[in-house]
Amino acid sequence: MVDMDTLVSLCKRRGFVFQSSEIYGGAGSVFDYGPVGVLLKNNVKNAWWRSMVQERDDIEGLDAAILMPERVWEASGHLASFTDPMVDCKDCKRRFRADTLLEDIAPERLTALGTTEPNEEQLAEALVGLKCPECQGELTPPRTFNLLMKTELGVTQDGSNVAYLRGETCQGIYVNFKNVEMNGRRKLPFGIAQIGKAFRNEITPGNFTFRTREFEQMEMQYFVREDQAEKHYHAWKSARMAWYLERLGIRSENLRFRNHEKLAHYAKAAVDIEYNYPFGWKELAGVHNRSDWDLRRHSEYSGKDLSVFEEATKERFIPWIIETSDGADRAALVTLLDAYDEDVQDKETRVVLRFHPAIAPFKVGVLPLSKKPELMGVAKDIAADLRTRFFTDYDESQSIGKRYRRQDEIGTPFCVTVDFQTLEDQAVTIRDRDSLMQERVPIAGLAERLTERLNAPWSPESARAVKSERAS
Repeated sequence: MVDMDTLVSLCKRRGFVFQSSEIYGGAGSVFDYGPVGVLLKNNVKNAWWRSMVQERDDIEGLDAAILMPERVWEASGHLASFTDPMVDCKDCKRRFRADTLLEDIAPERLTALGTTEPNEEQLAEALVGLKCPECQGELTPPRTFNLLMKTELGVTQDGSNVAYLRGETCQGIYVNFKNVEMNGRRKLPFGIAQIGKAFRNEITPGNFTFRTREFEQMEMQYFVREDQAEKHYHAWKSARMAWYLERLGIRSENLRFRNHEKLAHYAKAAVDIEYNYPFGWKELAGVHNRSDWDLRRHSEYSGKDLSVFEEATKERFIPWIIETSDGADRAALVTLLDAYDEDVQDKETRVVLRFHPAIAPFKVGVLPLSKKPELMGVAKDIAADLRTRFFTDYDESQSIGKRYRRQDEIGTPFCVTVDFQTLEDQAVTIRDRDSLMQERVPIAGLAERLTERLNAPWSPESARAVKSERAS
């Protein structure tokens, strides 16, 4: 697997991800998506939205506001318990998340605790005698730190209009539950899906875009009867794993389920989908049975009735919630890590991102063989026509070999080469990113042939099969 330093370098060099405000020294753990990266991330989000909303008749979409009043976060429990354990260095004043610090400098102590989710008392005991990794100074005992980002609404700053940037997107769904139910004339079971920004004042963010202070979530809350909750929980657990395997093309050996050892106070069951990152198995997505806690709390704090009435059973009750939670940034990061490959040919290493064609930033690259005006003119016309169907990259700079390599490094499935023979036979050559096989196709049927090939069955194993055959 590629190491993080190599991936970070590729992401900057090829326009996937940049450090935010880099010319001013950079904003801590905040990132900007470049011209290629924004296409990749949008494709991931579009794949999620398509599977959640477009292809289902039981889920509605929503785009709730980022700013939410303080009362929302009191009801959700975030003001009281949305915390991480933090330690300070008494000498250099650096701050660390206590469990992450243990994992980094004394993993054997964390293992000895016998749990992946230690409490504050266990952490304090495990940290005894450890020093600051930066200056070897003495560390303070762990204490809790609230992750919400606080602000004020309006022109006065007297504390009367406190608001928070949302720490998770699901609260916007809960406060709109009755609006969506009534507007959509919905009956249980049904879901509400949302993609949007969330903000957490992380103590020790890191590992590139894995843990950041500003990130994008893709969450769906599925509202069910209590006696149906377990059935839907297991169904969504299977569905979410299938999405990563089939829609994003992630290799199965790099994914696994991990049940939570310690459940949140509101949860009846919780499982993570973990990915085998270069820094170990970590969370990628989650599925949670949240019981009726969320709607019950918001009903209590707002004074509004958030129950439903079932005509068939003549019952009124607060629905239970099955939540699916996916991170757009983590999903994009995982597609990069999983797609990265190196192919050695004639002692030369070719770096290639073997993206599933559905999420590749550009579907097609159009390359004139040389800068002869007659070739460039035809190539530009072809690119203009293809752009009406696919994201298409036109590239005329440097040698054709270097341009192929550039397209491989941004994961473009197919390159179309316009050569001098094109002027005679009105045909072009399609080069396959994975197999490197070439096919001559008439310009008149090019778009249709590319559509066929982009929609053909694809798997990460088949993408690497030809490479394996060459190596053997």
